[in-house]
Amino acid sequence: MPKKLIFINSHPIQYFAPLYAYLNTRGVQCEAWYCSDKSIKGRMDREFGVNIKWDIPLLEGYAYHFFKNYGFKEEDSSRFFGLINPRLVYRLFQIEPAVIVVHGWNYLTHFLVLMLGRLAGHTICIRNDMPYSHELLKTGFKQKIKRFGLKAILFPRIDYFCAVGKENKAFYKSYGIPDAQILHVPYAIDNARFRRIQTNPKALRLKYGIAEGDKVIVFSAKYIPKKRPLDLLQAFRQLNRADCWLVLVGDGELRGELEAYIKTHQIKQVILTGFVNQSEIPNWYALGDVFVMCSGQGENWGLSVNEAMNFNLNLVLSDLTGCASDLVRPGANGLIFKTGDVAALTDSLQAVLYGNALAADGITSLELVDEYNFEAIYLGLKPVLH
Repeated sequence: MPKKLIFINSHPIQYFAPLYAYLNTRGVQCEAWYCSDKSIKGRMDREFGVNIKWDIPLLEGYAYHFFKNYGFKEEDSSRFFGLINPRLVYRLFQIEPAVIVVHGWNYLTHFLVLMLGRLAGHTICIRNDMPYSHELLKTGFKQKIKRFGLKAILFPRIDYFCAVGKENKAFYKSYGIPDAQILHVPYAIDNARFRRIQTNPKALRLKYGIAEGDKVIVFSAKYIPKKRPLDLLQAFRQLNRADCWLVLVGDGELRGELEAYIKTHQIKQVILTGFVNQSEIPNWYALGDVFVMCSGQGENWGLSVNEAMNFNLNLVLSDLTGCASDLVRPGANGLIFKTGDVAALTDSLQAVLYGNALAADGITSLELVDEYNFEAIYLGLKPVLH
């Protein structure tokens, strides 16, 4: 009989909840254990700078449990002691052996599950999304301590490592993890839901005065330093095309800086949307011709890229965007440029929008993202459930 599959998450996440419901439709007894209910209650997102409450169901189609959190400042996702859930750890020793997938080791609760899960008789898997290219940029004494701790203390207590993509697999390989312990469990979104949503890009064109033949560049992320939105704004200024628009979907601490740059340089045809919820964002993707993610270190994947690909947008991604090597086929559905190189970003936009950079017979974004779906995750986990 297949084992129960339990995911350990900090809180309900809009990208993951539909996956858990899908796995149950595939005959997997799947449930989620949550350390916080902050995304259900609605909360101030410090990076967006606004109150966030997702408008899609986060608790439907699967079993779930919330455990009381005794942590400090749980809203700060960088705090190791932000999630302390003793009842969750105790619960490990009360249930039948299961397959437990823990999302990272950055909280005390997650770390304890990884360390103690085997003692409770469970099969322990980790799904951390660290790209190897980012790991190479980290130096110093703290990094050496971290590598020693992972390799000598934590990783030996883990049965399987769920690789979300090529860079993440390379990260595990750099710690000596053999292929037999690495599962292909790619990052994916609910492709079917995005494609079901009826969009009306013509209404947006009419609202903002975007001419029918004008090109539209779409960016979707928080306005924070890691996402580097100013790089794109500078590249758009250098592109200097009267028939092109830039849409920055999101909000955040850099909004004032972006607005000041637009005003100083009198840049036309830029739209700062503010926060856009999940049910509304497909309209902006459907409006676009190319999707840009120009993030730096810390962008471990970039699931908004998956979202945009469901609308067959060509891609221009920085080389430190974690999903770039998985989701871009250079010369087919997009280009990759060196992070922080605004001139290279400008050239890439010019080539994709107005040049002949992409082959007409190459794989499309829509075709490629079909390989990154919930079924691929199910097939990746299936061998360890039996």
